[in-house]
Amino acid sequence: MTQPENVLAVRARLGEGPIWNAERQVLHWVDIYNRRVHTFDPVSGKDTYIEVDTVVSGLFLEDERHLILAQENRLTRLDLHNQTTALLIEIEADRPNNRLNDVRADSRGRRWVGTMNNDGKPEANLYRYDLDGSLHHMETNLSISNGLGWSPDQTIFYLTDSPQQVIYAYDFDVDAGTICDRKPLIILTDESFYPDGLTIDTEGCLWSAMWNGWCVIRFDPQGQEMMRVPLPVPLVTSCTFGGENLTDLFITTASAGLSQAELKQSFEAGDLFRLRTEVKGQLG
Repeated sequence: MTQPENVLAVRARLGEGPIWNAERQVLHWVDIYNRRVHTFDPVSGKDTYIEVDTVVSGLFLEDERHLILAQENRLTRLDLHNQTTALLIEIEADRPNNRLNDVRADSRGRRWVGTMNNDGKPEANLYRYDLDGSLHHMETNLSISNGLGWSPDQTIFYLTDSPQQVIYAYDFDVDAGTICDRKPLIILTDESFYPDGLTIDTEGCLWSAMWNGWCVIRFDPQGQEMMRVPLPVPLVTSCTFGGENLTDLFITTASAGLSQAELKQSFEAGDLFRLRTEVKGQLG
């Protein structure tokens, strides 16, 4: 396995939400604070972006022309051709101290949307937005709902609560789209960093980006650490598999909040990285 390589010197303030578009062979990702939806072509190295009107924390693929965005307190549909957004549904619009955070679609196309509390209070939630437009409240009393994913056999759902430094595992019913019996799988309270976004490979192992940790960590399905992948930046935010064979791990990072001294030490903060791996990832 090679070392991570810097594939895009973009200096994002808060890069996040990477998702691979297998049909177009491009990576979509967001810069939350700069309100930008990026599309990166790893073959040409070209990156383009569309600016939207509020912070944007994540996205879903919909069709060739549209992405669905998590914007502050609503889901919107972005038309990639005319670069306009249309409201789909408001979520927690009555909670001004909360905003949407990490998102992920399950194998049936249902869209899971987490929220976060700006003060880190346990007032955040997890929702499921179905294809028929209905919204379902799935979990409560979270601080920052982050790092969502499913085991390859679709029997386990994972959720990260970053301030609590815990990644939880739930029993998942793929037909009903329900979760139950939450258990802490990975507990990092002895560490000085925080688990952020994650992705899961076809062997059932979790790859978790570590905020303030200078690394991505791979855990086995039982929650035991297998490997640390060091990066030259402290604020590692999320990761997803992509590339022709789904063996390239794309890693987003952030620069927001770093001092001038810290930026001098980690001048690649906010850039996009790629790790060539020997394992295959899952789409989504």
